[in-house]
Amino acid sequence: MPILPAVFLGIVQGATELLPISSSAHLFILPWLLGWNYQGLAFDVALHLGTLLGLVAFLWSDWLAIFRGAIRREGEAISLLLMIAVACIPGALFGALLEKQAEELFRSPIIIAITLSSFAILLLLADKFGKGEKNVKRMRWREAILIGISQALAIIPGISRSGATMTAGLALGLRKEESARFSFLLATPIIAGATLWEIRKIVSLAGSEVFSLLAGFLSAGISGYFAVWFLLRFLRKGNFLPFVIYRLLFAFLILASIIFKS
Repeated sequence: MPILPAVFLGIVQGATELLPISSSAHLFILPWLLGWNYQGLAFDVALHLGTLLGLVAFLWSDWLAIFRGAIRREGEAISLLLMIAVACIPGALFGALLEKQAEELFRSPIIIAITLSSFAILLLLADKFGKGEKNVKRMRWREAILIGISQALAIIPGISRSGATMTAGLALGLRKEESARFSFLLATPIIAGATLWEIRKIVSLAGSEVFSLLAGFLSAGISGYFAVWFLLRFLRKGNFLPFVIYRLLFAFLILASIIFKS
């Protein structure tokens, strides 16, 4: 892949992975719309690694506080760390068991259009009717597990890992900003695990492709950092409606393109 498309997709990945609009949908659909060859999960994982860098760079103080509290045997920190670990299990299992389906069967424009729009409605309902009373420290085990299960569904492109976990968090009573923060904390180990699982595919790439991967990696990291910064600030007073509208418009664009291409 040339450098400029790699940078473009890196920026797209970093933003769409952490905003509730589905990175996997964008990384498949945009090359499809522009007539580029889809690079597969290996390139996706390289961009995920960059996104992970941006995510950790922004949340390092949160993780430091959690680990310090756990070392000091503070109950809240230990409980939060264990809930994050347990909530990652469904996503890890789905990723390991359905890797082939994620790479082939689920990557269909029509499936992506359906999942984008249907989960946009769920996000809208959760945002409108969620109580918005709890913070992460008041979460219970049942709620953490349910959010983890919702994250596992995001193996299907168009659902969105962050969108699913934020929707679940809102539905379970978390405040908007808190649902986003827990989603980002939960994304850190799951993205790291997915990257390690797929790293063998990246290692096999050589030659000029290395520079494209590096360009995508760096642009995804910068984009991801600012995506987290933007969303947490935006949700202090805003809501998820702009992302719902974006998902619906993107789904409409996909359906229109399918009709046009046919």
